[in-house]
Amino acid sequence: MSTTRDWLPASREGQLAMTGDWISVCTTRQTDWNIPNPALTELTALGDTAKAALETAKNETTRTPVATAQCKEAFDALTLFMRDFKRRYFLSPPLLDSGYISLGLKPHDPAPTPSGTPSAQVTVETYLLGRHELGVRIIYVIGSSADPANKGFRIWYTVVAPGETPPANPEDLRKSFFTKRKKDVIEFDFGDSGKTAYFAVQIENEGKKGPWGPLVGVIIP
Repeated sequence: MSTTRDWLPASREGQLAMTGDWISVCTTRQTDWNIPNPALTELTALGDTAKAALETAKNETTRTPVATAQCKEAFDALTLFMRDFKRRYFLSPPLLDSGYISLGLKPHDPAPTPSGTPSAQVTVETYLLGRHELGVRIIYVIGSSADPANKGFRIWYTVVAPGETPPANPEDLRKSFFTKRKKDVIEFDFGDSGKTAYFAVQIENEGKKGPWGPLVGVIIP
């Protein structure tokens, strides 16, 4: 089943319309695009079968569970062939933009889409794993994980022994590691048991950093 992000139309009627456009355009550009006759013939046959199956499944007098299943099977076969057809004849070698547009496809844009500077704020929730180990789970404080600017997390931490001065703010943390996981593990030295680990996190995106999360402290097991 196609999605709104897919190049295939979402509706079956739209898929049939695209099939018809492909057949029409490819018939006139068959030699230029090196499309063999059997491929175009099969596309035409699959389109005709899907069109007939849809008409049967939508007709009140012929609509049955079997007809509905056959309609789905026909469109599954058609869309699978269209994906392969596109890969074989439109992408290698790639068509010009005018060719893509004539087929109802969006021309390829080689320029990466800028994802911006992270604005979300995250913190960590810790949990025990074993001796000298702490699990860390990323928790969003402000913003959403769906934001494309949130590429990964820079987890900063430092270990403070009893009696030592704890960090006053995240900028005082000395060690860090980068992860794209929302759950990760930190292994501490044997002698760190009983000390306090302080954490703070920043979202990172290609060198751009989001705001600091709050400072969190937990005793190392």
